[in-house]
Amino acid sequence: MSEGEPRRSIATVCLSGTLEDKLAAAAVAGFDGVEIFENDLVASANSPVEIGEYCRDLGLSVDLYQPFRDFEAVPPAQLADNLRRAERKFDVMEQLGTDLVLVCSTVSPTAVDDDELAAEQLRALAERAAARGMRVAYEALAWGRFVNTYEHSWRIVRRADHPALGVCLDSFHVLSRDGDPALIRTIPGDKLFYLQLADAPRLDMDVLQWSRHHRLFPGQGSFDLTTFAANALEAGYAGPLSLEVFNDVFRQADPRPAAVDAMRSLRLLEEQLGYPVAEPAPQLSGYAFTEITADVEICPSLTRTLGDLGFAHTGDHHTKPVQRWTNGTTHVLVNTDVSGNGGPESGTAGCGAAIGALAVESADPPRSARRAEAMRSPILARERGPEEAGLASVAAPDGTNVFFCDSGAADGWSSDFRGAGAQPGAGLGITGIDHVSLTQPFDHFDEAALFYRSVLGLEPEEVAEYAAPFGMVRNRGMADAGGSVRIALNGTLVRRGEWAPVVRDPQHIAFACTDVLAAASALAESGAPVLRIPDNYYDDLDARFGLDAALLARLRAHSVLYDRDGHGEFLHVFTELFGDRVFFELVQRIGNYAGYGVGNAPVRMAAHRRNRMTANGR
Repeated sequence: MSEGEPRRSIATVCLSGTLEDKLAAAAVAGFDGVEIFENDLVASANSPVEIGEYCRDLGLSVDLYQPFRDFEAVPPAQLADNLRRAERKFDVMEQLGTDLVLVCSTVSPTAVDDDELAAEQLRALAERAAARGMRVAYEALAWGRFVNTYEHSWRIVRRADHPALGVCLDSFHVLSRDGDPALIRTIPGDKLFYLQLADAPRLDMDVLQWSRHHRLFPGQGSFDLTTFAANALEAGYAGPLSLEVFNDVFRQADPRPAAVDAMRSLRLLEEQLGYPVAEPAPQLSGYAFTEITADVEICPSLTRTLGDLGFAHTGDHHTKPVQRWTNGTTHVLVNTDVSGNGGPESGTAGCGAAIGALAVESADPPRSARRAEAMRSPILARERGPEEAGLASVAAPDGTNVFFCDSGAADGWSSDFRGAGAQPGAGLGITGIDHVSLTQPFDHFDEAALFYRSVLGLEPEEVAEYAAPFGMVRNRGMADAGGSVRIALNGTLVRRGEWAPVVRDPQHIAFACTDVLAAASALAESGAPVLRIPDNYYDDLDARFGLDAALLARLRAHSVLYDRDGHGEFLHVFTELFGDRVFFELVQRIGNYAGYGVGNAPVRMAAHRRNRMTANGR
């Protein structure tokens, strides 16, 4: 933790594994402290004393022990039993080395709706805690039986009036009920004992199920955590910023990268709160290049299609088996070294080709690299020849390499290539890379969105979901302010079973084009492998949009797909697959259309599978 930055904590419930696994992951990710979830401690073979010592050896403080449930507003006999339970928990806390316990508002059927009684009993608990040098943080559960808002929990704490009793504010419990965070500023800072942070998508469902299964790290959902946390800090909160996220995916994932993702989310939030945790993301101005790794068997069809699209083979890398293909100022690299290039998730094993790297044009590549490291994305080690450009790259969660480039520099990336004789291609009206579409492994969809947001400064667009031939798919676009760098992330909503389609985790590069219909016609004349779209699609297109008959006929003749919204129109055409995964797209945006033609994705997916099944003789 640097001077001027807040302390950072994470609840062990956020992560997968044993308690020891979780603590080690939190320490490696750089957290200062942890909230120990009672279930994790109970399942551990180590005693509370040993866990406390382990935390200290890792450089972690134990900031909170939780949860203590169903305490307040109960009959006298139950109160006596609750106080007995509390003393046992105080013993555990003493052994762990923490002085703060979280008490959740009751959901007990034996409790009564009596604020005076709740305050009286919480005061008795605080008195016992104080005698042990400890404190009690009272939290309003969003589904609490009687107390389910932070304003109500604060009224009870204020009525109890004990220095060892304060409130815990949990962003999920406040924002899931559309609570007004502005009122947090009315709570004295010394009564804000703890702050828990969780994001979430906006869902119309039971709040308990929403909380238990769908929380996210900050920046991955729809909650305004910046305003929530800012109000607590303005009120005088001086404790750690702590993450408490219940999520089925995170609790199955490797805890170490999940903890790094959690830290990245917290640093992004801190930046939004005004803390100097990272240099601002430099302005981007497009793609320097994209790189496809491909088996040698796939290369001829891949490069032939690049030629059909107007690209020319303009260079070969000095030391690596990499070709540069150019159309105007648009560059695609073809790399036949498939020995792990692009990371484990994006390798070509079993699929023939994969998008191994993206390179963005940065106004300040060194600053981009420093920001990436500050956001817990370390610069990758890279073999470099004596005269090769010193490119910095980081790995996205799916293994794709992301490079930071300045193509105008004298020692830029293109200096690594010797000329191959061909002149830069032209034709078909390609003006650049419109977007790159990457299917994310199930566990990495939200992590990927956070990575591109925090490292590159891209802003997330609305999530779209659609029923595809092989299950529900979600899509989220990420783009810079000017739309010069767009990335479309796709992923399944649930884990796929043993059966999977022939097209596995598709990826593609979409080229911006001035006239897709003319380009599609030229591709047909050249015999390029354009993906054929069935007539049923065009019959339905006519019914939905009532297009001009001549336009519809041209769309149908050249397998061009169409979409429109309130801002403009979108024309796009796809190639067949290269291997089992990668393809190209030409897109034309008319007016201010800003989407990706997501409504057409199921048609494209079915067509690609049909094409692959036919090619494989099935």
